[in-house]
Amino acid sequence: MSKKLETIKLRLREFAKERDWDQFHSPKNFSMALIVECAELVEHFQWLTDEQSKRLPDETLDEVSLEMADIMIYLIRLADKLDVDLIESVNRKIELNAIKYPVETSKGLATKYNKL
Repeated sequence: MSKKLETIKLRLREFAKERDWDQFHSPKNFSMALIVECAELVEHFQWLTDEQSKRLPDETLDEVSLEMADIMIYLIRLADKLDVDLIESVNRKIELNAIKYPVETSKGLATKYNKL
């Protein structure tokens, strides 16, 4: 795990410990909280055109960044609870996606791997 991510993980672990929140921090609860936070993120983009979504007003961009932070916080805490190395998992997933989506057959396409 990267040093920065490890530092954040330990900081979040201590934050929860100080507040006696670990009793609520199960993998089930974190996975459910992730869905809620993702929905809150999506809400900022609902009804926008693709172009509008690329040029958010500063205030909206700030709100979006905080929703993204919530998502990352819950994901890091979930990984901590399940002893998953997120950096290792991301690298592994990129390698698997490279196999599923070879450049030769997927470049410029939004087609799912099983339809290529």
